[in-house]
Amino acid sequence: MTPRWSVHHLYRSEYQLLGSDEMAFKWHKWLPRVALLTLCVFSIVALILSLVGIRSVALPPENKYGLVFDAGSSHTSLFVYQWPTDKENNTGVVSQTFSCHVNGSGISSYDSHPTEAGASLRPCLDEAMMVIPPERRREAPAYLGATAGMRLLRKKNPSVSERILEEVGKAIREYPVSFRGARIITGEDEGAYGWITINYLLNSFTQYSAKDRDWVHPASAGLVGALDLGGASTQISFLPSDNNTDPFRFRLYGFDYGIYTHSYLCYGQNQALDQVIRVILNASSSDVIEHPCYPQGYNGTMNVSSLFGSACANNQTQAPDNVTQVLLLGTGNATLCRQAVRNIFNFSNCSHSKSCGFNGVYQPRVNGKFLAFSAYYYTFSFLNLTETHPLAVVEDAIDAFCSRTWNDLKSSYSDQTESRLVNYCASANYILTLLLDGYGFSNTSWENIAFRMQVANSDIGWTLGYMLNLTNMIPSEAPRTLRGHEEGPWVASVFFIVATLALAIVLLLIYFLQ
Repeated sequence: MTPRWSVHHLYRSEYQLLGSDEMAFKWHKWLPRVALLTLCVFSIVALILSLVGIRSVALPPENKYGLVFDAGSSHTSLFVYQWPTDKENNTGVVSQTFSCHVNGSGISSYDSHPTEAGASLRPCLDEAMMVIPPERRREAPAYLGATAGMRLLRKKNPSVSERILEEVGKAIREYPVSFRGARIITGEDEGAYGWITINYLLNSFTQYSAKDRDWVHPASAGLVGALDLGGASTQISFLPSDNNTDPFRFRLYGFDYGIYTHSYLCYGQNQALDQVIRVILNASSSDVIEHPCYPQGYNGTMNVSSLFGSACANNQTQAPDNVTQVLLLGTGNATLCRQAVRNIFNFSNCSHSKSCGFNGVYQPRVNGKFLAFSAYYYTFSFLNLTETHPLAVVEDAIDAFCSRTWNDLKSSYSDQTESRLVNYCASANYILTLLLDGYGFSNTSWENIAFRMQVANSDIGWTLGYMLNLTNMIPSEAPRTLRGHEEGPWVASVFFIVATLALAIVLLLIYFLQ
């Protein structure tokens, strides 16, 4: 006979066992439903978060492009610039992206064969097309600006100068760009745009503020003057210390500027040195002349027709009769060289009550710091004088160079072409005379001049300044937008979706492993 307590115990144990099986059966039965419900809830939450997070997202601005040919007196260069489609205060933030030097001389040298002037541009244009994206080419403004060489040709032969401009324009139109014209720019434009270029590259107009995360105008911009010395003209541009002048005005990045600028035609380096020879020749009664700016031991000939064929010779005595060539003998005397160079200037004829530069042209007193580029830089770079030195050190270095013989120079600088090497003494003394006697720099202000050819990896010249001014007239594009997600909601959505998939996998494993 089984004790009652034992039966009761067994009955209770059996009941508990049956209850446990029933509960397991119920949980096994409801498991898929719970999993499905959970998946639905998480999916709905993820979908809602995805839909809420969708908004218009501004894409980074694309770049616009522009091409500018600098058709100088001795050579032509092509520059390609780019700037974002959304401009800053109606002016593009422009940077140089490509440059190409055209083979051959300046376009004014094609006066006998104008069609070749256009053909000379094609290799550089072909390279530029590889730089500009295809979808941006047709809207890219393309412009050719001719400077002093073409100004002189226009004075001598207007019809030929127009023919050359037609031919270069015809060549540019063959390419898928927005041709804006080929013209001869004024000397004042050349000087002012060069000033804009320098101060833009030095961040004097606008700079990026990490605090404001935007481009801002500097509170106290240190505007720098520009000194440009080309082959046929020279320009000086700066912000005068007073307002007693009629300035060259323009507007950039929402601010107005007025500067003094003047261009002296026929006082570029090449034309000025030819003037010196004409003055020496006119003072001589022989076709053999001693040239103090040429190194001792040098002798060379020059055709009188080419020397007096320039439009810059109109105001000087005509070529001597019955003389077709002159023999130039170098004497290498820096003091006499400076005296000869001074003879091509007029420092006394000033009809203005204030002050003059030279040849009776009004000029305010030089003010502030200056950057000297083009031939200024090339000459002083050769003489290792581009670093800031006291004026006395510069003059001593030039005097020492001028005293060296022609044979010494040829053996020391065998990599230099003789046509350039023979002129460095003359060029250096011309620069000293132009800056000190012509523009009025002094012993104290000399060290305010820095000699440079590039700033911020961009070439100094008038072309970048022109492109900056042109962007004022090119409308901005509306910002590109894309329907997308903000980062926070998008991360949350991805998390919920991943969590939902992981939970589903876990529950399905439990279901099939029971």
